Amino acid sequence: MTGRSEVRRVGTRLIDKVEPGQWLLVFLDDARELITPERAAEVNATLDLLALAIGQGVSPAFPDEPGFALPSGMALQAVQRMTQS
Repeated sequence: MTGRSEVRRVGTRLIDKVEPGQWLLVFLDDARELITPERAAEVNATLDLLALAIGQGVSPAFPDEPGFALPSGMALQAVQRMTQS
């Protein structure tokens, strides 16, 4: 079982020794690094925020409105002014 509630096979060739219950940072089904439970919690929180940002997550900790104007809700001219250097 993974921190993201998924079950998958993971290659551990890049990690010296892995014990059951240890946390691994995994990318493309290969373990890249042995991490602490605290670091795993940080990674999971970051992934939760990313899922929320792309519309795949719901978090009661965050309001529906971000508190600032999103570019998707602005007129084209306003976005162009923001991106001009």
